[in-house]
Amino acid sequence: MTNERLIYLPLGGAGEIGMNCYVYGYGAPGRERLIVVDLGVTFPDMDTTPGVDLILPDVSWLEARADRIEAIFITHAHEDHIGALAHLWPKLNAPVYARRFTAAIGQHKLQDQGLPRDTITIVEPRPHAVEAGPFQVQFAPLSHSVPESSALVIDTPAGRIVHSGDFKLDPAPVVGEPWDPASFEAIASERPVKALMCDSTNVFTLHPGRSESTLAGPLRELIGNARGMVVATTFASNVARLKTLADAAQASGRSICLLGRAMRRMVATAQETGILTDFPPTISPEQVLEMPRDNVLLIVTGSQGERRAATAQLARGKYLGIDLKEGDTFLFSSRTIPGNERPVGRIMNQLSEMGVNLQDDAGGLYHVSGHANRPDLVAVHSIVKPQMLIPMHGEHRHLRQHARLGTDAGIRSAVVINGMMVDITGNTPVPVERVEPKRIYLDGGMLIGAFDGVVRDRIRLALNGHVLVTLLLDESDELLGEVWVEVMGLAAKGRNGAPFSDTLERELTEYLEGAGSKLLRDDDRLEEGLRRMARQVGQDEIGKKPEVTVVISRLQDE
Repeated sequence: MTNERLIYLPLGGAGEIGMNCYVYGYGAPGRERLIVVDLGVTFPDMDTTPGVDLILPDVSWLEARADRIEAIFITHAHEDHIGALAHLWPKLNAPVYARRFTAAIGQHKLQDQGLPRDTITIVEPRPHAVEAGPFQVQFAPLSHSVPESSALVIDTPAGRIVHSGDFKLDPAPVVGEPWDPASFEAIASERPVKALMCDSTNVFTLHPGRSESTLAGPLRELIGNARGMVVATTFASNVARLKTLADAAQASGRSICLLGRAMRRMVATAQETGILTDFPPTISPEQVLEMPRDNVLLIVTGSQGERRAATAQLARGKYLGIDLKEGDTFLFSSRTIPGNERPVGRIMNQLSEMGVNLQDDAGGLYHVSGHANRPDLVAVHSIVKPQMLIPMHGEHRHLRQHARLGTDAGIRSAVVINGMMVDITGNTPVPVERVEPKRIYLDGGMLIGAFDGVVRDRIRLALNGHVLVTLLLDESDELLGEVWVEVMGLAAKGRNGAPFSDTLERELTEYLEGAGSKLLRDDDRLEEGLRRMARQVGQDEIGKKPEVTVVISRLQDE
């Protein structure tokens, strides 16, 4: 009997949609050899993470065990699976494996951070296998909304694992490989599947998923009947959608212009890696300005309301000299991710005020999801026949509902959330350790901890405003002149009708004039007294207790 065990530990993506990061380990407890699957990001919002650029999983647990990491495997090129690679790889310093298109996207990211492109090794799909310590890993192609997505077939001494990645059952995905049930039947027949870690995103959608190819006719009709300029936005990574839109434009006699760095990079990378061989020719923004509006389709970034993307800039007035006019058509060929409704709605209203005709996905007429719906998940369960099912890539309610599907079909199922390490050596997952599932923020060019206080202070400043108090004391610890105050993010006048800064200066000066010499000699007590007084005046005059910074300057004897 061996004391070695097989463990599974999600650090992101289990209990949320996004920021995927999963760890598998095999070996003696506490000395397991490890592999990492995906290093993704999620996106901030102004309510909880103002000013933050990206949110990444905290890999401190992995960093402390970096000498035990055999490899990092990236399932596909979506930001929530590969977006953190270039930021976190220096902490882990392990070999990275991905298929050709995914590797090319990752290499661009590494290069942008000044890291070597050859950090990533390009891997061919099954039956090719990567040996990584006690693990043997194969990339099994499946369909998704980005090319060359793959499930991972992970063989270990304790059994076979199938890690689904993101997927849908699409027999005709336009670009990329179709869903092939026979290939997954072969995976299950070669060796029994101990555990299926499975995408849960669309578990609440009750109808079978639809193929990307069903959009060609409706999009061609929409673009062909439109007048004026047509603009379409979708996810830049959805290369199949970009091609369907471009083909529809070409059939309607329109030239195609790609706006947005991510859009151009995705198409160029798909062409360079041989995935996209027949994309229609495109024109530059400068050429757009010289053409009749009826002859142009713009395909632009920013379907989720990103403030700096092309969609938002067009909605604000002009982008690269191009502006929209009354009667133009703007198509959102995408689904709004929960949480992005407000920025997307704001852009739609801005476009509507210009007289632009808006078209959303029309209940699926102009967009299909890249994730498996509930009947599709049931079909995959029945093909793979896992001994146990562990849902992933979903909020807690998604994981729980997915686990219930498995249980109803007689599959041992468990909800395993971020930070929960489980032993899957036996017949059912057994919790063995809890790792605090923290987050890291990319703030400008720096990585900071979610609990470092930076964002907390930023939120406090946003909620309460700020007061800067400056005073000068002479050699005898007497106040020279009056206190000087500068306010930011606060009402200009208080309840008494006077400027709030004037009221603060008067009250604080009177406070100091009445203070004893002992207080005036003690900077710490003086600073605390001024801060308390400023907050109290703020509460009385404007109904807020501002954040206060006190600067005390003292003249020194020669």
